Amino acid sequence: MIVKVCGMRHPDNIREVEKTGTDWMGFICYERSPRFVSSAPAYLPVRSKRIGVFVNADYQTITTRARELKLDYLQLHGSESPAFCQRLHTEGYKLIKAFSFRKPSELSRTDEYVSHCDYFLFDTPCHGYGGSGQSFDWDILNGYQGNTPFLLSGGIRPESLEALSSFHHPAWAGIDLNSGFETAPAEKDVTALQNFIQQFRLLTNK
Repeated sequence: MIVKVCGMRHPDNIREVEKTGTDWMGFICYERSPRFVSSAPAYLPVRSKRIGVFVNADYQTITTRARELKLDYLQLHGSESPAFCQRLHTEGYKLIKAFSFRKPSELSRTDEYVSHCDYFLFDTPCHGYGGSGQSFDWDILNGYQGNTPFLLSGGIRPESLEALSSFHHPAWAGIDLNSGFETAPAEKDVTALQNFIQQFRLLTNK
């Protein structure tokens, strides 16, 4: 199971969070986010993969930030088209496309993206493109029949372990942690993260 910690910005916090065993670390390249990363932090993760999060950004902005931050994956969190994803993917970028669902019938929106994305991320519907701290009805995902692996996001916090232990899906590949583990925007509680990740690993490795 992949553990992604998103919304990182401060060098010392990045360094400490990397030690918790997180697999992926997300850097938000969306100016309206309180976790916006305006320039490359003085320390960037070495062991954890680097994920850049974009919302309806243009091609030049995405590729420039990808070079600056030496990103391993691009996470597209807006209304990016399948054609736009195809362009990036064809040029060698690994993609995570985020979707928010309110009802099972909306799951079909993923169909046109399957060929162009390495992962999907399923998040809570909200006005701020993620980081709301609100969870959504994971039962909706029972209707997802695709083979593209997905990360579960949206309001996951220390007390979410029980719910995660009872969630099952053959395409479930990991979790995305953000505001539920913050002391302030872009500042993660390292102790809470470490405890949670250890317990999550125990649950999922059974």
